[in-house]
Amino acid sequence: MELIKNIFFNTDKLIENSVVKISYTGKFFQDNSNTELYIHYGFGLLWENVNEIKMEKTELGYQALIYLNGQDSLNFCFKNGKGEWDNNNGKNYVFEIAPLPKDLVVVQENGVIENVKQGKFSAWWQNVKASVVAAIKYLPKLFSFNTNSETVNEEDSSK
Repeated sequence: MELIKNIFFNTDKLIENSVVKISYTGKFFQDNSNTELYIHYGFGLLWENVNEIKMEKTELGYQALIYLNGQDSLNFCFKNGKGEWDNNNGKNYVFEIAPLPKDLVVVQENGVIENVKQGKFSAWWQNVKASVVAAIKYLPKLFSFNTNSETVNEEDSSK
């Protein structure tokens, strides 16, 4: 998804506590130089948890993965290996981070947050295990060559 010219995300919406891939095809990619590119980023209005990571150059642009913490916005700009900046004409690039949808969160009694998908997988896995145990108990009876006592008695009387 392109939100601003030459900035792409691998998702339609930035959601807290997730990882997003950012692709950059701006001026540092377009000049086709072989210089390194870094994304300088922080969270919230005050640029908290500032970090800078080297981006990987691909044929689709420079790319990096960033973990979106619980803040309300992601702020970033780009710096090349020559110390030149692309900071959106001094405004930086700022994108809203949406809270994790409530239907994907379960708060347990001890306060631990668990992803509902993980809970659904756990329930599914319990059903699979129960089915396997039942099959293990039933299969020997199904393939047993023992005959019941009535059949044995009928064979004995015919002799």
